[in-house]
Amino acid sequence: MSNQLTRRDFAIRTAGIGLALGLAPAAALADAEQASRSETSPAVADPYSLVDPELLPVLKQFPAFDLSAEMVGKFRQLPGMPPLPVPAPQPVERHIPGPPGAPEVRLWVVDPAPLEKGKPLLLHMHGGAFMMTDPMLMPRLQGIATDCHCVVVSVDYRLAPETRYPGSLEDNYAALKWAHAHAAELGIDRSRIAVGGESAGGGHAASLAIHARDRNEVPIVFQLLIYPGLDDRTGSSHPAPPAIGHFMWNASANRLAWSSLLGVPAGSSKVPVAAVPARVASVAGLPPAWIGVGSLDLFVEEDMEYARRLVHAGVATELLVVRGAFHGFDLVVPDAEASKRFSASWKTALRKAFATGKAV
Repeated sequence: MSNQLTRRDFAIRTAGIGLALGLAPAAALADAEQASRSETSPAVADPYSLVDPELLPVLKQFPAFDLSAEMVGKFRQLPGMPPLPVPAPQPVERHIPGPPGAPEVRLWVVDPAPLEKGKPLLLHMHGGAFMMTDPMLMPRLQGIATDCHCVVVSVDYRLAPETRYPGSLEDNYAALKWAHAHAAELGIDRSRIAVGGESAGGGHAASLAIHARDRNEVPIVFQLLIYPGLDDRTGSSHPAPPAIGHFMWNASANRLAWSSLLGVPAGSSKVPVAAVPARVASVAGLPPAWIGVGSLDLFVEEDMEYARRLVHAGVATELLVVRGAFHGFDLVVPDAEASKRFSASWKTALRKAFATGKAV
């Protein structure tokens, strides 16, 4: 069985677990979400009519939900996918010193060629609404390491709401400094370190790139931002347009996630500017970026705006918006043509950055 089929089966299995936990089917929540929006926004007659037809059957099996603290606790208990068997490179657990006064940081290291020196490195931050881990993490790390021929170090950063900003950022920065300092041990070229992640992990990666620029200790060659969460104001002080954010991730979930990370209400004047990539005054001097998002994703407008700002600041930027795709579509339906093209695009961009870029 292929890795793609395994992930699809896992998505459907997770849907079944979600329904057992009392989650609403996607269709029911989409209807409820549309009803709430129709009070203030022009209605979209049928949100499903905008979805890529190849993505639709699995989407309708997947649970949708209004995220709550109780639901986060239940999702944290869900089992994750095991690593792919040999010959796939196997994840190795490492523990490194954490930020001053904080616990150690756990890392997962996947090396596709342990005897080879001078490989590039992707420092990876997982998704999960800032509050959860990623149940599909291990096969994903193995796939990146194999397909892009790079060492992948994934950071098991501390989660919200138990740890507020800047705790997770400092965990990620500690991992970045450790990897740079231990380049010889890891068999990597310290001038070819990229950062990246999906969803909340993409937001973490963007934030890490900003803080690495400002601290000027570790150079970064590239930032890989896969449907990143970049702006706490989306769905709060910046209402979402009626056509987006119906599936997999909605405005109420976004408010909870950001508020849990920040410790203050998302979208409010109390939010520290440095905590949110979209609020940072200048994006000049950041590493080249690839940003990808679906046209129906709640994050599509903030991701396009961040790409625009990067381009305006002279940062080499590639933006891919996938028609009819929702948040996490490539993980839910990995064998769809749109998902294959999406994955091929970011992998090509990452390989190109490693082949041509040198951070100084």
